[in-house]
Amino acid sequence: PTRIPTEELSNSVVAEFLRRRQVKKLVVSSVVPTKNAAISKAAHNKAQVLWLDWKLKLGVTIDYPKPEAIGADRLANAAAVADLYGWPAIVVDFGTAVTFDVVSERRCYIGGVIAPGLEAMTNFLYLRTALLPKISLKEPRRAIGKSTIEAMLSGAVIGYRGLVREILARIKAEQFPRKKVHVVATGGYARLIAGQLPEIGVIRPHLTLEGLRIMANLN
Repeated sequence: PTRIPTEELSNSVVAEFLRRRQVKKLVVSSVVPTKNAAISKAAHNKAQVLWLDWKLKLGVTIDYPKPEAIGADRLANAAAVADLYGWPAIVVDFGTAVTFDVVSERRCYIGGVIAPGLEAMTNFLYLRTALLPKISLKEPRRAIGKSTIEAMLSGAVIGYRGLVREILARIKAEQFPRKKVHVVATGGYARLIAGQLPEIGVIRPHLTLEGLRIMANLN
């Protein structure tokens, strides 16, 4: 996949992307409404645009008080996990926020959990604490850090695994006691965090994009 930082996404960037490819349909999962116009303008008369929202065929039903408030990426994850792995299922998406999305044993999206993302946590420490440096995230060598950076890595990576483990345990106890549940991780830090969590069965880095493909075929 080609990655374009959100701040660099513009009408001209999308138009150039489309110009270099034969694109008939554009499937968009947007959680940044201010960028939607750039996509619409670039795709005008060049490709059909399908905006992912709760009104489309998702392959899952929705049991949620305000379905319009569900992030499009979370709907894509629910559609993808149900299609590719089955249900009940939990998707853990390690992005700017870490989201947990739950598909019930009735193939129904029932909600989830949103927690601060790993980078958000470490950047907060760097920005708000005079003596703590900005760090590159990687596996710590030990739990007890022998330097500031080692201590921060330990708090970030090992601490984050604890957050994920506890949330998964509570979701399972509340919704799926004594039931087998597919737990799939996706997103930028899935391999780093989920690789050492036995609670997570599969790491599928591009699950959200696969959800968009599934959505396009359903609609």
